Amino acid sequence: MTPSLRPDRLRAFVGRIASLVDAAVPEAHLLDAGGAALRELIAHDDWLPDAFAQPDPERYQQFLLHADSRQRFSVVSFVWGPGQSTPVHDHTVWGLIGVLRGAEIAQGYHVTPDGALHERGAAQRLNTGDVDAVSPEVGDIHRVSNAFSDRTSISIHVYGANIGAVSRSVYPDGGGRKTFISGYSNDLLPNIWNVSKESAIP
Repeated sequence: MTPSLRPDRLRAFVGRIASLVDAAVPEAHLLDAGGAALRELIAHDDWLPDAFAQPDPERYQQFLLHADSRQRFSVVSFVWGPGQSTPVHDHTVWGLIGVLRGAEIAQGYHVTPDGALHERGAAQRLNTGDVDAVSPEVGDIHRVSNAFSDRTSISIHVYGANIGAVSRSVYPDGGGRKTFISGYSNDLLPNIWNVSKESAIP
């Protein structure tokens, strides 16, 4: 981690989310307070190491930045190459999404009792600094796309589980649903705990 980065910002964010989870606050309060914390984190673009901000020409990247020791929550950077998008998918847990760089388009969906998939409202554009929430309570199925065809976009996500190990579903265009476990694009995590190197941070 280069000295110019501010890992203390991510460390403080992790602490705020941990406090909310420790307090077992209602989901609505967690999403509200956690969303405010995420909005503060993404207001600064000086803390994400380059290794966790690199696009791949084939598909979007999901880099784990932090996992709670009891897997109660995780923090992830999603890196979208130009024009890349997810399939329609769910999460099964609460989540917060904040755009750090660029912009994203999120289209919500719902499943009718007969199993058909339908768009839920209009697509939403999330610009740099914007925060959105997902959960089985507020809406859990969506497709996310990079809003740009010529540049990378990056969003920071926090989920109420170790999201890379959660059994979830994708909803193929032809109908039905398919179980998947996303995993992560990285094997190493950023070291946000080496505070001995941060004595010069104001």
